[in-house]
Amino acid sequence: MNAKARLSLLFIAFALLLPGIWSLAHALPPFGFPTELYGQAVNDIVPGLRHVANMITAVNFDVRGIDTVGEEMMLVGAVTGTVMLLRGSRGEDASDRADQKRGRPVIPRSDALVLMSRLSASIVMMFGIYIVAQGTETPGGGFQAGVLCATSFILIYLGDGYAGWRRLIPSPVMAFLEGTGGFVFVAAAAFPLFLGKAALENIIPTSDFRSMISGGMMILGNFAVTVAVAGSFGALMVEFMEETREPSEDDPAEGDGDEVDETQ
Repeated sequence: MNAKARLSLLFIAFALLLPGIWSLAHALPPFGFPTELYGQAVNDIVPGLRHVANMITAVNFDVRGIDTVGEEMMLVGAVTGTVMLLRGSRGEDASDRADQKRGRPVIPRSDALVLMSRLSASIVMMFGIYIVAQGTETPGGGFQAGVLCATSFILIYLGDGYAGWRRLIPSPVMAFLEGTGGFVFVAAAAFPLFLGKAALENIIPTSDFRSMISGGMMILGNFAVTVAVAGSFGALMVEFMEETREPSEDDPAEGDGDEVDETQ
């Protein structure tokens, strides 16, 4: 099928789906006026019970926290399977040499780009830490914070090139973060069971309402998910970039087209 036929098919599908989308949009309740009782019940009960103001985090890590454990394990399983497929014949040995795929144009990086990338990576990483630290009180949480931390990895790559990036973000470290975050979250869910309580039931002090350390077990779950998500996305980045390269022990290291990357 050529490009024109695919584009025509896309417009036909969109035209067929548009009435349904329009109907669903008009069936939604007005913004700020939910019709379901579940949300109102959470708003009434959780602030007094867990001393938190972010009800989304409360739902994800307390009210239906066991679902979130399953979702986190799905992410860890999906990333692990993807890494196994991508490594394929390449095996466990990921090159740390800044080789360059033959025929690919090389664009040298300026000092300004390197500086801005490093500054941006630091700011984004700090914002991710802020998001998880305030996850029980303001919009955000472990998943968002983990994605932000992983985004800072990409910014480092944009500025420092592959060789410098791999030295700062080794693949075993990403695997360790992914596994450790997932293990801590599962352990946090399982430990209350040994005390005769429900999974993920809070067993630590909840502090004052709207305090940064309020929420009890929710804080542990939030940080564990942040670490697991950052490690998962970091591991995927490493493997995807390895797929675009053709490392060879016989070829000189080229980094971003010159020898600078090997010495950075």
